[in-house]
Amino acid sequence: MKIQDITSLLETIAPVAYQETYDNSGLITGNPEWICTGVIISLDTTEDVVQEALAKKCNLIVSHHPIIFEGLKKITGKNYIERTIIAAIKNNIAIYAIHTNLDNVKDGVNKKIAEKLQLQHIEILQPAKSLLKKLITFAPVDKAAGVRQALFNAGGGSVGKYSECSFNTEGTGTFKAGEGTDPFVGEIGKQHQEKEIKIELIFQAYLERTIISALKEAHPYEVVAYDILTLGNSLSEVGSGITGELKNELGEKEMLQKLVLAFGLKTVKHTRLSGRSIKKVALCGGAGYFLLQAAIASDSDIFITSDIKYHQFFEADSRILLADMGHYESEQFTTELLFDILRENFPNFAVLKTGVNTNPVHYFG
Repeated sequence: MKIQDITSLLETIAPVAYQETYDNSGLITGNPEWICTGVIISLDTTEDVVQEALAKKCNLIVSHHPIIFEGLKKITGKNYIERTIIAAIKNNIAIYAIHTNLDNVKDGVNKKIAEKLQLQHIEILQPAKSLLKKLITFAPVDKAAGVRQALFNAGGGSVGKYSECSFNTEGTGTFKAGEGTDPFVGEIGKQHQEKEIKIELIFQAYLERTIISALKEAHPYEVVAYDILTLGNSLSEVGSGITGELKNELGEKEMLQKLVLAFGLKTVKHTRLSGRSIKKVALCGGAGYFLLQAAIASDSDIFITSDIKYHQFFEADSRILLADMGHYESEQFTTELLFDILRENFPNFAVLKTGVNTNPVHYFG
């Protein structure tokens, strides 16, 4: 089992291409070709987690938060980030982060939070845009089926839970081969007309190189004609936050109590109670204030997130109950999510959840 076997599996679930521009998901230290001796799963990577991995003979740490967000100009051990990186490199421990890309998939971090609250009818709160592209190409009639299938095999033509979706029209293509060419059909120096199928299908943008490679490999023509268009369509399975519904309506205090019990909270910060009933819930693990207006527009009764500043609470303006449960608290079950994924796919391999509490926030009183 190589480290890349594990990271490749994780990237089929949460492609690195789905991460936000400020993020640093992916392999941070280590070599993907290393034989993996075991995995430690943690919300954060700290010096203590590195030492735990060493003690338990695990050479891969899979964490939600990246230990490095921005480039390091010096590594002298002056802060916990540098000390953690030094310890990992010195002991040949790989660190892999799966952060906002796991936040942005429907079955990721937010789905886990929704499960803990027993929500139903889960939907992405703010679907991602500009993640889809369309390929338009042309193939001889008797070769079109093979070209189309190669594109499907490369990941093209998937729309939601449907696969192998395409649109095909028949027409006539023309070309004249020049000197030095090796045309599949026709003669050099003479215009040729060929009955062709125009194939149109969509694909996720991060697959572009794979799609083009598959097209060129399967297509019989020496020079393949194709167009790629960027689409403005949203991707319903990818995006920020989640909405869901409670099976039965709850009062505001009952809902907050449910939140406390489900996540073992010491406290919840929230806006003024207004006596509304809670049925539809919007949520976002981590710092999700940027989704407040989307939560209001979704007609949710409560928006649950973390890291809300004092003045930002005013912006709820009695239109929604806004609740801050704490950053670590909101994402604490991400380790459980990753553990379940890896154990399901690698049942006979050492996958461990960290025993280190990496929450930097403590409460007194």
